[in-house]
Amino acid sequence: MATPQTPYDAVLHAARDVTKLESALDAEMLGSALLGSVYAIAETDRDTAMREFVTGFLAATARRRIAAATTIRQVFATLVPTAGGTERVRPGSQAPSWTTQLGRVHLTGTWAYGDVYGDQTSYLATFAYDDESGGSEHALVALVDHNIGITKDIFVGGPAERILDQVRQMCADDELTWFRTEDPARLRGEVARHLAVTDDLGELPGEGSLATDRALVGARLAVLPTAAAPTGPVEVEPLSAAERTDLVRRFLAAPEAAHFGLDAVDGPELASLHFCLSLLLDHSASFPDADPMRWSPAVSGLFLLDWVHRRAVLDMDDAAMLPRVLRAWARYASRQRGLPDAATTRTDEAIEEMVPEFARLYSTGERRSPATAAVAQLMADGVDPDDPAALDAWIEANRHRLADDGA
Repeated sequence: MATPQTPYDAVLHAARDVTKLESALDAEMLGSALLGSVYAIAETDRDTAMREFVTGFLAATARRRIAAATTIRQVFATLVPTAGGTERVRPGSQAPSWTTQLGRVHLTGTWAYGDVYGDQTSYLATFAYDDESGGSEHALVALVDHNIGITKDIFVGGPAERILDQVRQMCADDELTWFRTEDPARLRGEVARHLAVTDDLGELPGEGSLATDRALVGARLAVLPTAAAPTGPVEVEPLSAAERTDLVRRFLAAPEAAHFGLDAVDGPELASLHFCLSLLLDHSASFPDADPMRWSPAVSGLFLLDWVHRRAVLDMDDAAMLPRVLRAWARYASRQRGLPDAATTRTDEAIEEMVPEFARLYSTGERRSPATAAVAQLMADGVDPDDPAALDAWIEANRHRLADDGA
């Protein structure tokens, strides 16, 4: 057989057995997997890349009359109905009987589940074909990661009832997870909103079925109702200076602060204490929910092992103080949110385990940004950042090194 000359020929070759499939669901999953290769290699705006590919494919194959070509054209037109030329797609004379059921599904249920910390939420929707000949009832599962603000993974498969039962059992067995029925419009809004961010990533999350199932997930989400108002959370404004001061005051009066001796800090350590607290609040403000009470093992790791090294210059007193402040704050936050004791303990133990790596990163400075590294060097050289003349002189003396470092 001749080597395919164009990407469209390659797709036609890969779909050569589409008419041998047993159901519309099998065909839609095959079509989605084929479009997944387009999605995966696109550098940005992957949803648009799939739509443009389908537009080109339909134009390039318009005169192909073999059954495989006419059938995969129908599949692609079903999965990406906004592509150009879909209105001209017609079933072939030898089309399998199940082609009449392509995309003809209805929603049978929607749920959500996740961890008590608020790190991740998974959304689950089940669908059935209007006619059983279309295929079995199946489930869509989408994992939204709130710490990085994307739909991190998606999956379509079945049997739907088995998947739902497994999720229910998993949540029932783990006190650190929750499970509930979900409003269909909210499910669509949350998954689609975060999926739009994923579509534009320069690099996709590894593993999972994100690319192969993306087109089918988009088609299934389109079946769900849309909300009358935006379903996503409103961007939360960071705390005002007065609100931050009040929150810190209440924390320092709490038993968690006393447990770690923070209520009695004075003298030179007091400045480090308040600096560390400001870092915790700044880190929380960097998330879309801007919730200073949302701390978990994952969030603590992002803060202690990455963010603080890139964004702040710590002296030795600050570095010694920061893990203790974080442990106290995380405990306080857990109590404020009413989390189970097991959740509080897990976060505290995780932070304690991170301390040696935090200390190592502090000592090596390997995760400092160029700007942070420059400020650290400035302070090490004894230059007062509030002295413009001294600052200008230092910058001039170090101009070449700063340029080499990218600061």
